[in-house]
Amino acid sequence: MNIVAKSDKWPDVLIRALRGVSKGMTPSGKTVDAALAQLRQALSTLESAVDGRFERERAQSDIEGEVRRVHADRSRLAQELDQAEFRANRLEEVNREVSRRLVTAMETIRAVLDR
Repeated sequence: MNIVAKSDKWPDVLIRALRGVSKGMTPSGKTVDAALAQLRQALSTLESAVDGRFERERAQSDIEGEVRRVHADRSRLAQELDQAEFRANRLEEVNREVSRRLVTAMETIRAVLDR
């Protein structure tokens, strides 16, 4: 959002109105033109600050979206890890059972061969 483009005209309207009212000095000793120049500078600074704020808010919004995606990825990865750990534990149990059966089979074969 570019506030400068929208507000370029109203300081000029103010300047024309003030020039029509007075060409004299302000109470602080400044001319109206000098005061208007300060006003323009202040408005420009304010508009720049507002534009910067909008940019930071847009960046913040992007960051928040990225954080949500990271949390979703983390949840998905945690679920996949849980499933992988379950599968690994199950495979370990099956491996122990197969190993036990092989030992039993080998002992049975030795017993038969020893007779």
